[in-house]
Amino acid sequence: MRIAVIGTKGVPARFGGIERHCDELYPRLADRGHDVTIFVRGWYSPVRGPYLGLNLRAAPTINAKGMDAFIHTGAASLAALGGGFDIIHYHGIGPSLFSFLPRLSRARIVATVHALDWQRDKWGSGARSILKAGERASAVFPHRTIVVSRELKRYFRERYGRDTVYIPNGVDFVSRPRASRLVRDLGLEPGGYILYLGRLVPEKGCHDLIEAYQSSGLDAPLVVAGGSSHSDDYVDMLHSMAAGNQRIIFTGNVEGELLSQLSAHAGLFVLPSYLEGLPIVVLEMLWYKVPVLASDIGPAREALREGEFGRLYSTGDVADLAEKLAGAYGEREAMRRQAEAGHEHVKVENDWDRIAEQTEEVYRDITGP
Repeated sequence: MRIAVIGTKGVPARFGGIERHCDELYPRLADRGHDVTIFVRGWYSPVRGPYLGLNLRAAPTINAKGMDAFIHTGAASLAALGGGFDIIHYHGIGPSLFSFLPRLSRARIVATVHALDWQRDKWGSGARSILKAGERASAVFPHRTIVVSRELKRYFRERYGRDTVYIPNGVDFVSRPRASRLVRDLGLEPGGYILYLGRLVPEKGCHDLIEAYQSSGLDAPLVVAGGSSHSDDYVDMLHSMAAGNQRIIFTGNVEGELLSQLSAHAGLFVLPSYLEGLPIVVLEMLWYKVPVLASDIGPAREALREGEFGRLYSTGDVADLAEKLAGAYGEREAMRRQAEAGHEHVKVENDWDRIAEQTEEVYRDITGP
């Protein structure tokens, strides 16, 4: 099949859940014999042409908040119309706003909903309205709608009466890095620090974590690994909150071996989010058998099996987070047994090879024999 992918910023993935999802999924589909074209954004993805069996094709955009995804997705959708594609697959509710356009072609349309993006604090009322329209479009126009969590599946059934296909996010089953030199270069001891890993945007709740950490009485360093996503003012606020506390370490965006070592050698990982789809980062921490403390939003409860694989705190409650943070770090060896159980679950449920097979089944189902 000839497959067009629209909605990701690009591959190889540098940051972003959708980007990491596409970076894992589509090379596997290419390996299964499919011709995959991914429309990328020039500011994010410098690579063009062949890459890991994929065809990376640029579409115009402007790298500005509120304009980037809208312009790029519209341009990519128009470009895909005459491309002779069998499948045009949109990722995200914003890009799905344009999923009506390929109905003018012979292509079959798929949309994957990763999160309810209109809930993100960074959007104003106009952008929220557009994203809600995109959410509705993702339920109406595609021939199949995929969701990455069971909570999203319930939401679409109750809100739109739409029966969606549940295919979760996955984990790259890489070996746990034994080396820790890059961690030590940051002045950290393996197993002796608390890790936040993600974009620095309000809905990720890093401000709650910094405030809770500073009142927790913990001496272990807090590593904040991530960067801005059209959120420079918020990043500046985080740095102001942490000013004078040398135990809070901001690394910026991390990739490659540093990312692997920071993740695998953390003593405790904290997800303070207000909004997620199915958090890949939590699944990865469980794969590395790292103890996890997360806000009790639905997707985190789902990833941690209601606290079976880690601990939860009341979302947005800084005092509860401070108490749970101190308790979890102090009992992290006991929590490691929970993470080990999560590791076994992830090994079965979140295998990217299995996810590629499930996605291929969706494509074949709507294209016919």
